[in-house]
Amino acid sequence: MRRSALFSWLQAAPLALVLAIFLVVPMAMIVVVSFFDYSAFSLIPDFVFTNYREAFGSAVTWRTFGKTLWYAGLVWAITFALGFWLAYYLAFIVRGEMTRMVLFVLCTVPFWTSNLIRMIAWVPFLGRNGLMNQALIGAGLIDQPLEFLLFSDFAVVLAFVHLYTLFMVVPIFNTMMRIDRRLLEAARDAGASFWQTLWVVILPLCKPGIGIGSIFVVVLVLGDFATVRLMSGGQSASVGLMISNQIGLMQYPAAAANAVGLLVMVLLLMAAILRAIDIRKEL
Repeated sequence: MRRSALFSWLQAAPLALVLAIFLVVPMAMIVVVSFFDYSAFSLIPDFVFTNYREAFGSAVTWRTFGKTLWYAGLVWAITFALGFWLAYYLAFIVRGEMTRMVLFVLCTVPFWTSNLIRMIAWVPFLGRNGLMNQALIGAGLIDQPLEFLLFSDFAVVLAFVHLYTLFMVVPIFNTMMRIDRRLLEAARDAGASFWQTLWVVILPLCKPGIGIGSIFVVVLVLGDFATVRLMSGGQSASVGLMISNQIGLMQYPAAAANAVGLLVMVLLLMAAILRAIDIRKEL
């Protein structure tokens, strides 16, 4: 038994070492730096709570955290709605394996280029004189160009959904493909309607995939700053963008304090998701 336990520890040691070097140590360094003092040109090693008082004693910081949570919640709801039905169509409606594979690959086409290029591509489409406004004016639906399409919260959410929907589709699709089709036949034989089968059979069995997709989407949105900066035109804020601006101003301890706050928020959200959904069934 001791030899078996020792062998198991030796097998896990390389991965544990990698995680310690590239995850635990950097996070510990961020926590340490968050207690440093700083001037306009240098870091001052110290142990002060000034950065946390200035960060979380400000109403602006709390509004920024609230706006970031709002982005995460809205994007999660939209990507879940889109991702669930896309996964359902691929798993249960499409019959041929080749057709299913081709459609799934088509879903990954946007990932063949960088996130930045995909975001920039929305600018000529959503702009004041862009394709969307021109089409709406040409169809007689509006008289004046819609100003909210670009450089707004709408544009930010749209870009987030475009970037991260596939992260919801893949785990849900993977879970749906594992569902025994005989369960669906049994539900139909018992007289269950489509919506009853969906609610009682499919949705509970898809919870692990929903949990994994939710973690992907929420964590990516909470940590994103480039999308908010570009698609809002600097008119909206997020915690990631605030940290990026502080780093640009060489306010590293203040940025580290906000990063610790963001990390705590992410961990709390992940804990809530994991408590609600047991993703170990998927793993």
